[in-house]
Amino acid sequence: MSKELLKVEGLQTFFTIKKGFPNPVTHTVRAVDEISFHINRGESFGLVGESGCGKSTAGRSILRLVEPHGGQVHLSGQDVLAMDKDQLREMRRKMQIIFQDPYSALNPRQTIGKILAEPLHVHRLGTKGEIRDRVFALLKEVGLPPEAANKYPHEFSGGQKQRVGIARALLFEPELIIADEPVSALDVSIQSQVLALMQGLQETHNLSFLFISHDLAVVRYFCSRVAVMYLGKIVEQGPVKQVFDEPLHPYTKVLRGASPIPDPTLSKKMLRMEGEVPSPLDPPTGCHFHPRCPDVMEVCKNQYPSAISVDSERTVACHLYSQKQG
Repeated sequence: MSKELLKVEGLQTFFTIKKGFPNPVTHTVRAVDEISFHINRGESFGLVGESGCGKSTAGRSILRLVEPHGGQVHLSGQDVLAMDKDQLREMRRKMQIIFQDPYSALNPRQTIGKILAEPLHVHRLGTKGEIRDRVFALLKEVGLPPEAANKYPHEFSGGQKQRVGIARALLFEPELIIADEPVSALDVSIQSQVLALMQGLQETHNLSFLFISHDLAVVRYFCSRVAVMYLGKIVEQGPVKQVFDEPLHPYTKVLRGASPIPDPTLSKKMLRMEGEVPSPLDPPTGCHFHPRCPDVMEVCKNQYPSAISVDSERTVACHLYSQKQG
């Protein structure tokens, strides 16, 4: 069996909007613009960046909750983007998602037991009694009592609701879970409990995670490798410790500098980033980061840099390194 579970190559997802009155003009937003990465079996891979960089759209595009416009997505060697409706329905049992907001992810008119049982009934995976036992077993696995099955979502706290979301993602025993900022809506004390739960489930079920977050500390704790996104493109990727301890791309350096370290004995230099985040409707020419980059060169304004392999595990898309290699 191949070590690689998910392979994403040149993934593109665009949206069109109309602006202006009385003669509206159609604009194209390149939300995800030719990103590539892979996830190994049993691995947690992080996708980080500022709000609006396209990381959540990338996760939904992989699942085809949002239809991509180009690129390739392979899960266990199977082409996800080429599948028809029936094939995709079968494949989605191997890929599940944990949504960011546990409050809006659950139907307020259904009990927790019905929310968890309904997908199993739809896929006809067991008798009524077997499905009930499966629901109780999943609730226990995520740290909720069997009585939770008879309650409604409004009767639970945010952390408990997210545990239900995790249980729902585990229903079909998937190989890959896309966790779209699963702890960002929770209190810090609850975040650690949910992350510890996810780590335990990963070991028990040999799960792979695409962990989407803007919190570098959470990604450092949970993931082994990470990719950094800016305006729809991946600017750097590699092992978490190397990327966060010795960032290469100027944008990664700024992100790392803005992330607090809970250790008063460590001195830290805060990096200041000039300018505003460009509009995705009209991104800058060349490297999208060049208007805010402290190391900008003339070539950065006209040409987007290609991804360069710095070593066997790290890549960076920056003209600083193409100049060094040249």
